[in-house]
Amino acid sequence: MQTKNVYRLPIEINKVTATQKDSIAHVGDLVHSIDYDAPEGTLVYAALDGVVISVKDDSNKGGLDKKFEDDGNYIEVLHKHDEISEYEHLRQHSAKISVGDRVTAGDILGEVGNTGWSECPHLHFMVYPKDNPYKTMEIRFE
Repeated sequence: MQTKNVYRLPIEINKVTATQKDSIAHVGDLVHSIDYDAPEGTLVYAALDGVVISVKDDSNKGGLDKKFEDDGNYIEVLHKHDEISEYEHLRQHSAKISVGDRVTAGDILGEVGNTGWSECPHLHFMVYPKDNPYKTMEIRFE
């Protein structure tokens, strides 16, 4: 299923060293996730206007083992058409927003990190329907 909304890139493309759709974690319901490898501290932007519904910003743990899966920092934003964008593996204490904040496409959300189940600093970006968490949708970009 494809998104109804059209999204902006959530990261400065000139800072990205690699883009990966294929990953050991991008299978099943996560098949439409995208990883943007970039240096730690690279800014992460809201890809569409919306309301921040979840923020985890306290972890400094990460690594190649799946045991780190719940240690990743993330931000979730609810958009029109009940689509949620998620920005994962963010740097500890880098969130520039809070739950309930309204954001506009292009607003700074946080910074690329290497938290959670992660092999290198990157932004894991995905969009899924509000009523079907983590069933990723094929993202339409500008």
